[in-house]
Amino acid sequence: MTVIWHNPRCSKSRETLALLEDRGLTPTVRRYLEDAPTEADLRAVLEMLGLPPSGLLRRGEAIAKEMGLKDAAEDAILAAMVAHPVLIERPVVIHEGRALIGRPPEAVLEIF
Repeated sequence: MTVIWHNPRCSKSRETLALLEDRGLTPTVRRYLEDAPTEADLRAVLEMLGLPPSGLLRRGEAIAKEMGLKDAAEDAILAAMVAHPVLIERPVVIHEGRALIGRPPEAVLEIF
């Protein structure tokens, strides 16, 4: 099963979803801003990505700056992403126990 953590307002997320669909894949679309990942979900994806929470953080978001997440501890970043999913980099594609961030969109093709 393939899942994409998708934000339809994000061009990279839309491009990644279209890229998958153009290749005949029909991923489960999780609109993660509406269906926020739990801490367990995030930990699992971070392990698949091989990244600490800071590696999945959208540092440019205003709330990241307001919360002072630039130099925050990893646990604080993880908690912030659970509370404010807009802080999660997008899109994330998950397939058969692996995950990749679609930046650029073509990067996700490596897991297929």
